[in-house]
Amino acid sequence: MPSLSDGEIRKALKQVEATGRQISLVDGEGHGTGRLVLVLKPMPTRVTADWMAQQWRDDRRLKKKLGSYPSMTLSKAREVFNRDFAERIQKGRSIKIAGDTRPGTVADLFDAYVAYLKDGGKPSWKEAEKGLNKIADTLGRNRPARDIEPDEITEIIRPIYERGKRSMADHVRSYIRSAFSWGLKSEHDYRSTAARRFRLTLNPAASIPTEPKTIGTRWLSEEEFVRLYRWLECPDTPVHPSYARAVQIIMLTGQRVEEIARLHVDQWDARERIIDWTKTKNLQPHAVPVPPLAAELIESIIPNEYGWFFPSAKDPSKPVSHGTLYSFIWRQRDRGVIPHATNRDLRRTFKTLAGKAGVPKDIRDRLQNHALQDVSSKHYDRWNYMVEKRGGMAKWDKFVRAMLAKKRLKAA
Repeated sequence: MPSLSDGEIRKALKQVEATGRQISLVDGEGHGTGRLVLVLKPMPTRVTADWMAQQWRDDRRLKKKLGSYPSMTLSKAREVFNRDFAERIQKGRSIKIAGDTRPGTVADLFDAYVAYLKDGGKPSWKEAEKGLNKIADTLGRNRPARDIEPDEITEIIRPIYERGKRSMADHVRSYIRSAFSWGLKSEHDYRSTAARRFRLTLNPAASIPTEPKTIGTRWLSEEEFVRLYRWLECPDTPVHPSYARAVQIIMLTGQRVEEIARLHVDQWDARERIIDWTKTKNLQPHAVPVPPLAAELIESIIPNEYGWFFPSAKDPSKPVSHGTLYSFIWRQRDRGVIPHATNRDLRRTFKTLAGKAGVPKDIRDRLQNHALQDVSSKHYDRWNYMVEKRGGMAKWDKFVRAMLAKKRLKAA
């Protein structure tokens, strides 16, 4: 069977249009590699022409569509057939599960990894997407991901490190390492339906050392707690009101910064005075009763038209970011008007001072939604501990009120 030509295809299209009968045109001999076939079908208003990969297997004829003519040209159809199907047919494998065999590009890998994070409900997907977009521009978006060498990753990270941005450098390394690690696993993941494969043989960021982690131990004393709380009540410089209130509620509840920052009316049960998150950082639902002092503060806030308690100063349709709250605290402590503390130190302060207030550690863990790793908690205990958590918050509220009252007496 001779090879097809564009002239033959145009002639066959006219024939099908005139006769109303289906025609299949075969390209080449197809010995040992199956065949590329163009199937022309008459329709009520037009003639369709679809490229098919054809294979005889187990005494059955199998077909898989490659594209449509003329949007997929004859030369392109041959290229795709030879690239994705010919070798598979030679080896006796079914073309039904064949896909694009080109190795995925850097952009393909990073986009697929971000989609994986997003589909899994990981709150970090936006930051990962932002970071990986910049990295892709530097490495080259259209380069095959498997061609990236460790030296290239090092050359991206070193300038960031030399600028003194050690934490950022480690974040960049982590984003790249995680994306390539996912790519290596996805290659053999039977649950993945993506046609593109990456043909990775190594993770170029795997051997790059991580930045040594500094484990925080800082927590505020009672006097420092009161000093910060009072400053937030009456700042000595103009600040966005929602920022100060958000930090106060973090201090009073011990919750994660990003979860308080994104507090929405749908999550606040005013009657029960409970904040209820369906999904949190550890992907577990979390409901926490807030102490009366915090509840009064929340109820004094009028959510904006989008339902956010703490809207962004730049875009009210979005909540304030946890990064902005971090920066807000950094700027004030650098001025020396508040104790030196990070937002995580405030969470650590709640854990420590609530213990001093008499709240048992297991209840403090549950109040802060720390993952409990024992078998009983993970697999068997389904009690919500709301009664115990309310009791713990009542003790904490009494302790905080006593701290604030003591400071007022001293000032008087």
